[in-house]
Amino acid sequence: MEAASSTMLKPVYSTPHPVAGEMVPLTLFDRATLDIFVPIILVYAAPTPPNEALKKGLRRAVAVYPHLAGRFAVDHRGRRCIHVNNEGVLVVEAAVPVDLASVVTDGSFVTDTDELYPAVPPPEEIVGAALLQIKLNRYKCGGLVIGFSSHHQAADGYSVSTFLSTWASAVRQGRNFTAPSPFLDRAATAVARTVPTPVFDHRSAEFKGQGGRSYRVAPDPMSEIKNVTVRFTAEFIAELKARVGIRCSTFNCLLAHAWKKMTAARGLKPDEFTKVRVAVNCRARASPPVPADFFGNMVLWAFPRLQAGDVLGWSYRGVVEAIRDAVARVDAEYIQSFVDFGSVADAAGEELAATAAVNGTMFSPDLEVDSSLGFRFNQIDFGAGPPSAFVTPDLPNEGLMIFLPSCTASGGVDLVMAIPEDHDTATFYSLADERAHSKM
Repeated sequence: MEAASSTMLKPVYSTPHPVAGEMVPLTLFDRATLDIFVPIILVYAAPTPPNEALKKGLRRAVAVYPHLAGRFAVDHRGRRCIHVNNEGVLVVEAAVPVDLASVVTDGSFVTDTDELYPAVPPPEEIVGAALLQIKLNRYKCGGLVIGFSSHHQAADGYSVSTFLSTWASAVRQGRNFTAPSPFLDRAATAVARTVPTPVFDHRSAEFKGQGGRSYRVAPDPMSEIKNVTVRFTAEFIAELKARVGIRCSTFNCLLAHAWKKMTAARGLKPDEFTKVRVAVNCRARASPPVPADFFGNMVLWAFPRLQAGDVLGWSYRGVVEAIRDAVARVDAEYIQSFVDFGSVADAAGEELAATAAVNGTMFSPDLEVDSSLGFRFNQIDFGAGPPSAFVTPDLPNEGLMIFLPSCTASGGVDLVMAIPEDHDTATFYSLADERAHSKM
């Protein structure tokens, strides 16, 4: 890769934004999530908009979401907050002296991707670093790879997808861009009851406490694991849903399938318990519901848990129902309990530590799963069509899985996951099910 240039792009405002200058405390949802930058990569074949058009659109889009142009700071209690100071977004521009076709095949990179997005700041430099960092990689053929990295405590996956759509619209529409008006009141998403009354156990679920499972952390995880992509076609998904036999979402049926295959590959003992940490968007589940266009974090987790023998032996329908029942428990009552729990902890002066995994976590016998199937990353169009590939690179934790809408298989789904080097993915394409007993 040739020498790159970098600049800090500041948002363009017609009038000052109402939250400009504010020190915005992290909500309990922000504090429960991953304390990391999350990279994603979008690939576009030529022709593509010039960098100047992309940067102009970016400045207009960031003005709509000013938290992304801010910086982490520390408040009077010693807690992290977002200072909406309009310091800007880091943009790096690089020229790559090869054709895009030589590095991307069938929607996947055949070369390392770690130079395609800005280097992640070390932990001691997070405070003061740009919360949104972008790298525009221009290839000899005219193709474009956008490396996008944002801090998770500033925005969850749903918010990131919304921002990307806004950026793409700003580039396409230019001076005629019509800015949306997202809901930005973070404090309104975490209002405790007059008398906070947590009724569920949030220690070991969202925050560390007694009795939580601990996992091994590998000092050099990428030497022990590999990132692989399994591509499920629309036909495979239809056949899988028919096997389930009841109405179910694409995510639930594919997760049941992946749970079965990973459990078999790991060779777990039949009586050993295995659970899945499933991210759940809580916007519509809260009472009152939080607007769908809320920008920030509004995710909790469901934890379906079964013995390995049941994961393998139950029918697909039984495993799907176990997943669905666990997700259904993340309801308005649970969400309010979570918020109340945080309020009680704050009143007691307690500093909570999130259970969100650190890089290098080896989850076996468990899994952690995120879904971007509703985010439409595969439709982000800057003016010359949708991406030819969308990649979540360098997953650092064994057993981490992400479901993505496929850019190459119409109606299909890509499952990106981090698995041990000696595991094979061939069985993921098979619906063979050695059923020990039935759970209907």
